[in-house]
Amino acid sequence: MKKLFYGWRIAASGSALQFLQSMLVNQAFGVYVAVLIEEKGWSKTALSAAAAMKSTEVAVLGPILGWMVDRFGSQGLVRAGIIIFGIGLMLMSQIQTLWQFYGAFFVVALGASMFSNFLVSISIIQWFEKQRTKALSMLQFGGALGGLFVFVVAWFMQHYGWRWTAFGSGVVAMLVGYPLARMIRSKPEDMGMTVDGLPPAPKATAIDTASAKVDAPATVASVHTQRSFTTREALRTSAFWLLSVGHAASLLMVIAVNVHAVTHIKQDLGYSLATASLFFTLITLGQALGVMLGWVVGERFVKRKVAAACMLMHCVGVIGLTYAPNGWVLAFSLLLHGIGWGLRGPFMQAIRADYFGRNSIGVILGLSTLITVFGNIGGPIFAGACADYYGNYSVGFTALATIGIFGALFFLMAKPPKLPDTPSPAATP
Repeated sequence: MKKLFYGWRIAASGSALQFLQSMLVNQAFGVYVAVLIEEKGWSKTALSAAAAMKSTEVAVLGPILGWMVDRFGSQGLVRAGIIIFGIGLMLMSQIQTLWQFYGAFFVVALGASMFSNFLVSISIIQWFEKQRTKALSMLQFGGALGGLFVFVVAWFMQHYGWRWTAFGSGVVAMLVGYPLARMIRSKPEDMGMTVDGLPPAPKATAIDTASAKVDAPATVASVHTQRSFTTREALRTSAFWLLSVGHAASLLMVIAVNVHAVTHIKQDLGYSLATASLFFTLITLGQALGVMLGWVVGERFVKRKVAAACMLMHCVGVIGLTYAPNGWVLAFSLLLHGIGWGLRGPFMQAIRADYFGRNSIGVILGLSTLITVFGNIGGPIFAGACADYYGNYSVGFTALATIGIFGALFFLMAKPPKLPDTPSPAATP
């Protein structure tokens, strides 16, 4: 029996880590927001700032973490991150003031950034090329699946309180997450393997090197020796900036909905907290369906065009969420938004890897977070501020959906860049 390529183990363990992070914090944060508003009386804008702080940490640390992964590998960062993440959740269970909440959530965000989808994606990009989109889809499937279990977090909050729920989440994160983190490895070369698990290229003789006129066949690892963009070269391309701005536009909607959807459905549309949380799971159900769809279509269509289509799905979904006249429209809108999110998500890293190569991908992805963070920060804060000012989310959500249309145009414009010419090495006798 053929041995399973180790890269798939990394994708599976990374997926499980994203499941934990998504279920316990990323998509459960909206439930914490709804509970803390009711118990503490804190404003939506103040609580949105915590989500923005998490995104700011990822952006500030992104280039540093990307450089560290390119230079030293990812396994140590992932292991430390899951421990810090768990400690932060336990600290959050003890807070009394808004500033204590910010401090505890800062620790949570720090740990989360060290085993985030962004960081684990760098490892997967190093292990895969021909099946890269499939592997990245597997990674993000865990995050989508975790969102489906947000109702479990809501149930524990309802029966045991949010403090015990937060403390227990930290314990579970460390006990389950650390063994998974030990599975992550940076590059196949570190384990004597090759990208995609292909047979190693045969050693070329002097005559072969001098006379070769064609590329090596795609069935050997030599296909992966082509030169990649350097960080400086990537920054000089329009594709880098268009992809980053388009990605930021998508996150304006995604993060705003993640933070505020439960509160909007409860307060503006008139449903109970339990029903609102159940509706919210439709987003993650759609996300899971979108990820599975990406597994099928990943390498069959032009990725930037798929991303543009997903942006339109986001826009329609957010508008439907905002003005839903009944439960059927609300359910369809949340499901459509989730499908667009799940299908688009893996394509963001896959497009950049396809365009810029493997060698500096950690730093390139890290630098892109300095732009996408404006979507992470701006979305929830803008929607929360509009809700505080106008008394509902209609203006904020509508404006974010309008901006999303421009994001679709940016993706369409982001065509593959041409690798700059390099001087040929001097001839030797």
